[in-house]
Amino acid sequence: MFRFAHSIYLYLLAILPVLTIFYLYVVIARKRAIKRFGDPMLVSQLTPEVSRKRERLKFWLLFTSIAVTIFLIAGPQFGSKLETVKRQGVEIMICLDVSNSMMAEDIQPNRLEKAKQMLSRMTDSFTDDKVGLIVFAGDAFTQLPITSDYISAKMFMSSITPSMISTQGTAIGTAINLAMRSFTPNENSGKTIMIITDGENHEDDPVKAAAAAAEKGVNVNIVGIGLPKGAPIPLNNGNDYMRDGNGNIVITQLNEQMCQEIAAAGKGIYVRADNTNSALRALQAEINKMDKAELESKVYSEYDEQFQVLAWIVLMLLILEYLILERKNRIFRKIKLFS
Repeated sequence: MFRFAHSIYLYLLAILPVLTIFYLYVVIARKRAIKRFGDPMLVSQLTPEVSRKRERLKFWLLFTSIAVTIFLIAGPQFGSKLETVKRQGVEIMICLDVSNSMMAEDIQPNRLEKAKQMLSRMTDSFTDDKVGLIVFAGDAFTQLPITSDYISAKMFMSSITPSMISTQGTAIGTAINLAMRSFTPNENSGKTIMIITDGENHEDDPVKAAAAAAEKGVNVNIVGIGLPKGAPIPLNNGNDYMRDGNGNIVITQLNEQMCQEIAAAGKGIYVRADNTNSALRALQAEINKMDKAELESKVYSEYDEQFQVLAWIVLMLLILEYLILERKNRIFRKIKLFS
């Protein structure tokens, strides 16, 4: 498999057409200057040592060396292959609440964005673990199957919005049951479920689902996001707020009691997310306590650098360009091998 390590060469390639245009301009300007000086044939006879072919050859040698140098800077790499590596880690299924109440701004910039920022930083700290993502509101579905591809995980996290699920509510129990079905069959690996929610308007029995998960050795950790005093839910880009049937502004509050009950049943921890990183540190500490097990995943091996060949080509072209004189050699011009 072949690739370039750096994409900067795409911009440097713009030098080549500019250089070609400049050279053609010089050639045309020189011809016009000779015509103003006198008859081109006569001027050619008066300057027998001048070699236009050598000038053109020197330019194209220099042009080729610049082109090869650009590809050299791009870092050509060749020789990747898939190989199986052994990793010691845990499996983490993240369940993220995407109900409309997560748009409340009691946590800056809002509950959902704060949760996404926290998850992004947490993913950056993973090395050998596997992570999956479930989004839920009134229903739940898998946004990302469990994987060790952290780049894809962060990409999926950044694209989450409340519009992904039309059914409103907070079906935490459904999300826990789906997470339990999403782990790999590896019985030895440590497994945990991490739920980020404001705990409002639960549609099922999340305490029962968390207890069932704990019985199977899977802890359920809860991150409560929001403030107990609550906040309104912005609508229409903040121009209005969600209202009830009587026209009153709806205030969404963090249901800490429900979150604590779920964490206790799931033998996990409950932490409240605020405008600091305390919740993130607590979750990372909890994950680090888990027993690491051997996980298998296929990854690309390192690419082999292949710049050496191009470097030698550039060197040879520059040496050749230097050795070729712009004028005909007087001694060699007198030698006639086939006369």
